[in-house]
Amino acid sequence: MHDQFDVTLKDDDLLGEVELTTTLIIAASESDDHLDQDEIDRLLGVTPTPPADETPLPRPREQ
Repeated sequence: MHDQFDVTLKDDDLLGEVELTTTLIIAASESDDHLDQDEIDRLLGVTPTPPADETPLPRPREQ
């Protein structure tokens, strides 16, 4: 008999979204407080972009 819950996830984009969601759920469940936006961005690998009216700071030179 076919088990409707025995499925293989073959959609790479969907799998990535499931992994990100799982990461957020675990972090939120382990936190004593709400996750702030910076922490959520860090968990999701988001690099914030400065608003258009702000000039980004120069990066330090690598030695």
